[in-house]
Amino acid sequence: MSTIVGNIVIRVQETNPDLAAETIARALAVIAGAVLLFIGLTRFGRIVELIPLVAITSFMTGAAISIGAGQVPPLMGITGVNTRGPTYLVIIDTLKGLPRTKLDAAIGLSALTMLYGIRIFCSWMTKKQPHRKKLWFFISTLRMAFVILLYILISWLANRNVKGDAKKAKFKILGKVPRGFQHAGAPTINKEVLTAVAPDLPVTIIVLILEHIAISKSFGRINNYVINPSQELVAVGFTNLLGPFLGAYPATGSFSRTAIKSKAGVRTPLAGIFTAVIVLLAIYALTAVFFYIPSAGLSAVIIHAVGDLITPPNVVYQFWETSPLEVIIFFAGVFVTVFTNIENGIYVTIAASFALLFWRQLFTHGVVLGKVRIYRATPDAIANKDTDVSSPGVREAYLPINHKDGSNPQIEPESPYPGIVIFRFTEAFSYLNQQGYMDELVAQAQQIARPGILDRYSKLGDRPWNDPGPRRGQQINTDDNRPLLRAVILDFSAVNHVDVTSVQGLIDVRNQLDRYAHPEPVEWHFASINSRWTKRALTTAGFGYVDSERFNARRSQHWNPVYSFASLDVSKPSPARDPKHPDVEAADQVGQTGRQTGFPGKFSTVHGQNRPFFHVDVPAAVESAIAGAEGRLAVVDSETTSEEGARGKTE
Repeated sequence: MSTIVGNIVIRVQETNPDLAAETIARALAVIAGAVLLFIGLTRFGRIVELIPLVAITSFMTGAAISIGAGQVPPLMGITGVNTRGPTYLVIIDTLKGLPRTKLDAAIGLSALTMLYGIRIFCSWMTKKQPHRKKLWFFISTLRMAFVILLYILISWLANRNVKGDAKKAKFKILGKVPRGFQHAGAPTINKEVLTAVAPDLPVTIIVLILEHIAISKSFGRINNYVINPSQELVAVGFTNLLGPFLGAYPATGSFSRTAIKSKAGVRTPLAGIFTAVIVLLAIYALTAVFFYIPSAGLSAVIIHAVGDLITPPNVVYQFWETSPLEVIIFFAGVFVTVFTNIENGIYVTIAASFALLFWRQLFTHGVVLGKVRIYRATPDAIANKDTDVSSPGVREAYLPINHKDGSNPQIEPESPYPGIVIFRFTEAFSYLNQQGYMDELVAQAQQIARPGILDRYSKLGDRPWNDPGPRRGQQINTDDNRPLLRAVILDFSAVNHVDVTSVQGLIDVRNQLDRYAHPEPVEWHFASINSRWTKRALTTAGFGYVDSERFNARRSQHWNPVYSFASLDVSKPSPARDPKHPDVEAADQVGQTGRQTGFPGKFSTVHGQNRPFFHVDVPAAVESAIAGAEGRLAVVDSETTSEEGARGKTE
């Protein structure tokens, strides 16, 4: 955040040189804090989930490389390098300036070596003495303070005769640090300032959220609690809204300070008061000591701190095994950060992640399911052929026929019934992908089933332009042995919401398949619907129940639908455990069907008797579709027999 604020100040002052740096920084903090506070108070903190992990890790890695590269010149005492430029130019200019290395390099390199040495030693001792783990952790954590104090002492011994003039020092030192709150008061907020900082507000807000939420989530998992994003944004918002009145610039969470407090046993925000007291003492009483801080030693501390933020190779490899496309986004963000700036890297990773999300939704594919018989048994029972195929362990399951789910390709799923299509949505069903889903569904339905009327376009002029029909001089194939399209079963287990476009797509395809299967209508069954609003939308579109306009009234009255019932009294035994004492109370609820089944206790349908085409799962939908198809076939056979009998009497 400090690096970004510095870049923003430089960029604004190029076009508005009359604006002071502290004015720009304080105004930026106030506006960003107000936005975050508004988001938090309106309980819209879930917006942080729009930023994916790959964007966070890419930002942290790119920012760490950028910050570390910018600290190498002061570490080595090299002057004349623009550390605010693109990272790759900073690295090139630093390499060119190596011949100009000064005495600062001795301090910087030794301090960096000492920092890593202490950490490695404490890590080794932690393994050797696990019972003193906390002791070695605090020694390791205090290494930065120890190194800074040590080199302040060395700097004072070497430069105690400069008499307040930092330019006379033998190596570059921090110099005079203002004492106390130098810029306390209301920040300047006017049209000029707002216009100047407005283009940089998005990246400021994003970075404030990124750093804080990443830290809070990390320690939430470590200490086994769940964060409230809205509450976190309220905290960051208040900090940045009130801080500028004492001269603060945009601030967010600190990983190192949080780690120290977590290990120290801090449990409440009250610890912040003690931290504030120490900071107040420091800025009022220790500014004379800060005068002697070597810039090279400070750069060593910063490089050492940001080095831990670089994503290690094994984590990147895990990303690659999980989602290769997101690794490309990760490296794209890092490269953009290195070759331009941190802000562009953030925008690239977030925009690319959104593009990947929309791409996956737009080009998603559904799958057609087939039936397989599943035998549950241990490997030893299979090897000894002790499996009883008639045991209750045998059931039917439905797997994708293309084996895209990774199932055994040697298993060949079969159709549950001639003319029935089972189609599963693999992603959300919305306006983005409904056309692709529906095209696949129609193609599969027309592949497994023949048209209801084969010679529908007997005249050449009646045939649509996109239907080539038989080759010239050949007759229509009337020996098509494929079954008629009986039913379509849609597995909605991956769908949580439907919109107007997706429902209209279902209506259009229903009408299209009805014309294809004419004169027989196609039944539409829905399994595993997760939302009552989805059921409402489908019912409004004419799905879920028997539509008298689509189904022949005479044929539908002979159809006996299959419902899924659930017990309302779970305390009573199941039929398998107590078959001799069926509870007939349920018969009063569902009539004759209940009297025949003998269900125990009270029971009722899962989706209601007025919605026979909504089912609890795919097997229930298949059973109902088969019952419907066989019922209609029975009616057709009886009508055919009656017609033949009447014709025989007439003859």
